[in-house]
Parts: sequence; structure tokens; C-alpha cells
Amino acid sequence: MSLFRKIFGSSISASEEEKEKENNSSFSDNNMSIDEQFIFNFKKNGGKFLYCENSDEVKEQFENILEENDWYESAVLCYDPALFNILKENKLTYEKVVHPKFLFSSCENLIAEEGSILFSSKQIKQHKPNELPTNIIVFATTSQILAIKSDGLSSIKKKYERDYPTNITAIKYFEKAKEEDFTQYGSSAKNLYLLLLEDL
Repeated sequence: MSLFRKIFGSSISASEEEKEKENNSSFSDNNMSIDEQFIFNFKKNGGKFLYCENSDEVKEQFENILEENDWYESAVLCYDPALFNILKENKLTYEKVVHPKFLFSSCENLIAEEGSILFSSKQIKQHKPNELPTNIIVFATTSQILAIKSDGLSSIKKKYERDYPTNITAIKYFEKAKEEDFTQYGSSAKNLYLLLLEDL
């Protein structure tokens, strides 16, 4: 049984689900694979996770997000030409946008240790996280999941030997803090959906 089938298996009863939650909360990070650790921490941070086995499922899940939020025929902030096609298919405007409903972007890496998403100027130009739209849809692949942030920085260094990106930043909080949480001070919470494509 694959990791994602195990995590998203549909045929478990409510009581079994409760037991599984208890097990997960007492599950030491050392016992988890990097993939499991990322998903656990990402969801704990409030992120919405959608696993896709192929590109057709990515398109289907993207359309489900549009429908859920009534974002059809909206303006979208997107700097990645590889993603323009899916925006065109859904009649979304992405050129010279002034008030975007959401950001649609790829990312550099997914960081398991903190359940965060690592971006650079290649995806978000020079925008700071608080300058980005509150709503974000990120497209990533399972091969982009790395253990710790320093692995992500090394990966960026390797990927862009000459044209090194600037504005490397991680977004970690995907819902407003329920209480005053000093760890979130200065960060802006995002309503973030992750479309994760299996590519391993």
C-alpha cells in the first residue's frame, strides 16, 4: 500500500480514524518518512493538501478548488509560464493583473521538518509573503520534498548555477493563529492549497 493510499484511505471507520489520529500525534518525527513528516507538519500548519497521481488529477483538483471558492473567470497572479495553460483552460486572467483573487505558483521545495513551502524570485518575483494574495494554490511534485531547509537551499544552489535567484523565502503558516502565538509574529497566514503530483 502506498504512503498516500495509507494516509488517505477512504474505508476507515470513525473510531479507527480517532485511533489513527492519536497514533499520529504521538508518532515521533524519527519514525516518519520524509513524505509523511511533510504532510503531517503541513496539515498541522493549516495547509490544504491534495494528492494527485497524474496531470489529469491535477487539473481536476484545480477545477474543484475554483468551484469551491467561486474563483472562475477571476484574475490570478502567476509568474510561471509552465502553469499558464491550466489558467487559459479555465478562463482565468493572468496578464497585467491588479487585484488577483489568488496566487498560482510552483515552488522550489517542500520542507518536511517544518511543513513549509520554499519559494524564490523565480516564482514570486520580489514580493514579500505579506504582499502576496491571501489565497495561494501551489503545484509541486513529491520529488521536491526535502528534510530540512538547508537541503532546500543546497538544492537551489545546485539548480541555478549561474542565474541564482533572490528573495528566497518559506511560507509556513496557513491559518490565522487561534491565540497570540509569538512564533507567528510578523508572518501573514495564507489560505494555501497544495496540489502534489506523484513523480517518484
